[in-house]
Amino acid sequence: KVQFLGHVIDSRVIQVDPSKIESTKDWAYPKTPTEICQFLGLAGYYQRIVEGFSKIAKSMTKLTQKGIKFEWGEKEENAFQLIKQKLCSAPILALPEGSEDFMVYCDASHKGLGAVLMQREKVIGYASRQLKVHEKNYTTYDL
Repeated sequence: KVQFLGHVIDSRVIQVDPSKIESTKDWAYPKTPTEICQFLGLAGYYQRIVEGFSKIAKSMTKLTQKGIKFEWGEKEENAFQLIKQKLCSAPILALPEGSEDFMVYCDASHKGLGAVLMQREKVIGYASRQLKVHEKNYTTYDL
């Protein structure tokens, strides 16, 4: 096993280094947009391991936008706690083996995009992001 950039990697799998994620368990809820950015910066580094990260973080991300009044509510608290919980129990991802048998599963809505890269029924990684303002005008098919 090798510890590398916040991950523990062995010959077949990659997982979050528990010592790097330990601090999120006791992280107090953000009280300013800057504190949200700090938390999402750390959590976002591991978004490849957290399924649906962008969708979960959406309500928190909105509070970092200019002109938006900072009001921390139940929706944001639930998202914050869910991200912490998912980071602390992040799945173990498989490392790719060779260059065959890859499958990409993707989904789009009028709010965001999501994808899963798999090989032989093992998850290699997750990807997701929120749509930009102009992309919300596209049909789901065009996304």
